[in-house]
Amino acid sequence: MSEADCLFCRIVAGEIPAEVVHETERTLAFRDVNPQAPTHVLVIPKDHYQDAAALAAADHGLADEVLRTAHTVAEQEGVVDPGYRIVFNTGPGAGQTVFHVHGHVLGGRGLTWPPG
Repeated sequence: MSEADCLFCRIVAGEIPAEVVHETERTLAFRDVNPQAPTHVLVIPKDHYQDAAALAAADHGLADEVLRTAHTVAEQEGVVDPGYRIVFNTGPGAGQTVFHVHGHVLGGRGLTWPPG
């Protein structure tokens, strides 16, 4: 998939609307269109990286910023206490369906383990 075809790159470019809840110079956080919890926000780097492994290898410090943005979102959404989950699916076997790295911030209900 090219960046021009990437759903999340198109959201960053403003070509596809999204309900943005937080933005920094290098990250964007927006509500998932198919929420799996009362709070379900996706946090992405604005630059295109296929998955978490590519992000970690390519840009020292950006993965940290994505995690900081995820925590900021959890604070804004009021799910820090009692807790929230951040999930990065890496590869189709893990359930990744959009190949632009993204963290799912989930909260607002009990989250069981294992996740299934």
